[in-house]
Amino acid sequence: MSRFVTWLESTGVLVLIVIGLWAVQSGDMGYGQVLFLFAGLLAANEGAFQLSRKAISHRNGLVVIVLLLYGFLVSTGGQSNTGPLWFYVILPMTFFITGLRAGAFLVGGGILYSILVFRFPELPWVTTQYHPDFQLRFVASVLFVSAFSGILDHQRRKARKELFNAARRHEYAAKTDEMTGLPNRRAMLAELNREWSRYHRAGHLFSIVLMDLDYFKIINDHYGHDAGDHVLESFSALLKSACRESDLPARWGGEEFLILLPDTSRLDALSLTERIRQATEQKPIIYEGQRIPLTLSAGVSSITQATGLEDLLKQVDKNLYLSKEHGRNRITPGVKQDEGATQAR
Repeated sequence: MSRFVTWLESTGVLVLIVIGLWAVQSGDMGYGQVLFLFAGLLAANEGAFQLSRKAISHRNGLVVIVLLLYGFLVSTGGQSNTGPLWFYVILPMTFFITGLRAGAFLVGGGILYSILVFRFPELPWVTTQYHPDFQLRFVASVLFVSAFSGILDHQRRKARKELFNAARRHEYAAKTDEMTGLPNRRAMLAELNREWSRYHRAGHLFSIVLMDLDYFKIINDHYGHDAGDHVLESFSALLKSACRESDLPARWGGEEFLILLPDTSRLDALSLTERIRQATEQKPIIYEGQRIPLTLSAGVSSITQATGLEDLLKQVDKNLYLSKEHGRNRITPGVKQDEGATQAR
């Protein structure tokens, strides 16, 4: 919007200077000087914006200057009593910049002022008169154009909002697993890259946990795919409740889940993973009155033991594989109790 306002002001300054020079050459020095004054006001408003970068003041300043200019034009007639015709330019610009409600208020004020000038030409600041036919046609046409401009701007803003919301929904869908509501692999990879950059730049360590639900295929075969979906949703809810606010659990693929643990050592990551493992084992999933036992296998790795992000993912995948190879329902690597963490079975 600020760029558009800057373009309007630049165009307005140029037009006012050209018309002002034309007025001066035609012998109307006073009219030309007033136009130069308004050109200076527009330039000053743009200069103030460049210094302060206050977009709202920039926008409001333009609207005020333009409406004051219109007040001058309709009161004096401008060149050959054509001053009121500039209102057709001001109408859509006002709605575009200020919106429907504020635009309707400002445009309504402009129309009322025009009627005031038309009906009371003896007012001390009014220096011209308009033919009654012109007054009637002008007011009628301006009312129509005002309504049309307001409707068009409302539809434009509505369409823009719908487009923005659609873009947000598509972005959310592209980064979110539909079934569990967790971030998907794509979103997690982006977060891992950000966390790696943070570690590389400032030394903030992090760990990751890769989990796999044990014998999930058997659950699907025995209880049905709907039950399998319910298990994934229930386990995802457990992950969300077990993780800290700073942690990020994601569905890595199938029955695999990956947790990003910022500012977390491998020892603390193992402790958290063990709590999740125990909670999963101790609380069977209930689906349509059936108790579905569930356990998980997990691998844990920290960035301090890896040469890079790819190496970290290879390590955690290898540790998960070792947990499965050694009987499942366990975590690799294991940690002794006297090292400050619960031992993984």
